[in-house]
Amino acid sequence: MEHLASLIKQRNTLDREIAQMLGRPALTGHFGEFVAARIFNIALHESHAHKGNDGYFGDGPLAGKTVNIKYYPKREGDLDMNRDNLPEFYLVLTGPKSAAASSRGGHRPWVIEQVFLFNSADLVSQLGGKIGTPTSVHQNLWDNAEIYPCDNLSFPLNEAQRNNLKLFSADAVD
Repeated sequence: MEHLASLIKQRNTLDREIAQMLGRPALTGHFGEFVAARIFNIALHESHAHKGNDGYFGDGPLAGKTVNIKYYPKREGDLDMNRDNLPEFYLVLTGPKSAAASSRGGHRPWVIEQVFLFNSADLVSQLGGKIGTPTSVHQNLWDNAEIYPCDNLSFPLNEAQRNNLKLFSADAVD
């Protein structure tokens, strides 16, 4: 128990530092929004309680378009969607692909291995309108939406974006 208490103390110190940087509690969702906003020039809403989207793309071909940012430490094939408040795009940052399984004995490090960009209207159409929390998304749709690490001509990343994403790869932070 003493060792666990010592580890929790260390974690609380780190979480406090991360929270100061994020401006919000050190939770995975806030981490994903912070990282995505800086790498993809997204203007986040002041309130985290804004329904349907987290903000707007600030420049490029999607300037002014609404975006909901999702961060999943493991990609298990699901995407949380809200039928009543769809953004124009979902930007999804994930850790490694993993089958849905028990978390017993597992570890979910905060890493970014892949990034996906989904057009919400197209995705809803491809799913036949079957959306919810969570929504099962077929592998081919994930493949088509991947913008990192692969190259995607519909949303090419510049070298700075790629380098910043690499900072959070498993090789860099785990």
